[in-house]
Amino acid sequence: MNLNLDEESIRSIVRDVLGKMNGSAAAAPRARSENGIFPDGATAAAAAREGYAQLCKGGIAARREVVDIVKSMTVSNAKQWGAFEYEETKIGRLEDKIGKLEIVKLVPGVEWIAPDAYSGDNGIMLEEYAPYGVIGAITPVTHSIPTIAGNIINMVAAGNAVVFNPHPGGVKSAVMAISAFNAEIERRLGIRNLICCVGNPTLESFDAICKSGDVAVMCITGGPGVVKAAMKSGKKSICAGPGNPPVIVDETADPRKAASDIIAGGAFDNNLLCIGEKEIFVTERAASNFMRELENCGAERLSPSALDRLTGEVFESKNGGYALRRALVGKDPQVLARAAGANVSAKAKMLFAETDAEHPFVVEEQMMPMVPVVVVKNFEEAVAAAAKAERNYRHSAIIHSLDVTRMTEMARVLNTTLFVKNGPSTAGLGLGGEGYLSYSIATATGEGISNPKTFTRRRRCVMVGNLNIF
Repeated sequence: MNLNLDEESIRSIVRDVLGKMNGSAAAAPRARSENGIFPDGATAAAAAREGYAQLCKGGIAARREVVDIVKSMTVSNAKQWGAFEYEETKIGRLEDKIGKLEIVKLVPGVEWIAPDAYSGDNGIMLEEYAPYGVIGAITPVTHSIPTIAGNIINMVAAGNAVVFNPHPGGVKSAVMAISAFNAEIERRLGIRNLICCVGNPTLESFDAICKSGDVAVMCITGGPGVVKAAMKSGKKSICAGPGNPPVIVDETADPRKAASDIIAGGAFDNNLLCIGEKEIFVTERAASNFMRELENCGAERLSPSALDRLTGEVFESKNGGYALRRALVGKDPQVLARAAGANVSAKAKMLFAETDAEHPFVVEEQMMPMVPVVVVKNFEEAVAAAAKAERNYRHSAIIHSLDVTRMTEMARVLNTTLFVKNGPSTAGLGLGGEGYLSYSIATATGEGISNPKTFTRRRRCVMVGNLNIF
């Protein structure tokens, strides 16, 4: 995933992509209806319904070809599209934006929806994974094109069409990719408007998609506000909500491996991943060696005064708690350091600072490569503090320990959808660990890491009689 691009290579890619665009693709998307882009939610949903009818006629073969189109186009355009999204959103790291697109090929497709069959003395039973029809999808600014591509693969593999209401901060990227996908799908299969998108997304267009009779199911990847709104729509909603993943490091862990893994996961795309390591709880006996290894592996420590200054830049008091200011979300460690009045190496991958368990960097999901480290007396205190910081989101958690009983205890107490042991958070999505990739992790509604089956309903067909030949 990490391309190890140097600064000049990054600048060169951005210049090349923007030059090829000649300003046209970078302009604000117009309300238009070609290649699946529509001016409002209701029109887009109705068009997607027509696309669904065309897909049904094409059968499994058409689904498989659409999946192949999306995967191959995303990978082949990874550098250009990653640079475009990086330039539009101004968050994350270019090399990781590209990396997230190159691994879209790992998202599962049609192979996941083979039917289940049973036979016996009373006949034959077949259970199939049937499509819902049209899925209404909301995508985040943090991973605009990767989430869109991953959702299309899962949803179309399951036999559905999709209508997207992308985050306004990433809508240019969404329009670019969706237009390209639709053009190729129509060229190769003759199917129009299988993937639809609101070109000027608003709260009103989101509401229209939620209320549309053409939309059967909502899929939300975003914050608590949009999740709550979707769940009030009256439709089945598959919701990937917020997370604040804690990490525990105890005295049995290899401190260097733990440090290296935490940096690999927490620094990826400047900690924009919802599964990324957001706060660390380390036992007293492990703390000194572990923090030394963080520095040895490329993280830089902020002084207490620098941390105080950065905290004031990142958070504001609100309603008795803290609210995140968005200006520094997803920015490089060097940018954060300057905001803190500090200087760090140009090679610094992550910042860290020692805090208490009530610090705003601990209790709020901050999505930036500055990870707080809380020293606790023992493992029991670490688990209690981690559970409090995770805020019952049931999203993700990570542990570095060689004690299996402690792994089990943390798993039981936090009960998260994704739980990684002795690896970077990204291993939980099959990147360096076993499993499969998806950019929508339905924590709020319990479906877990999405796959094609997530977007189907089980349908049973039974034939009665003694039909066995044995």
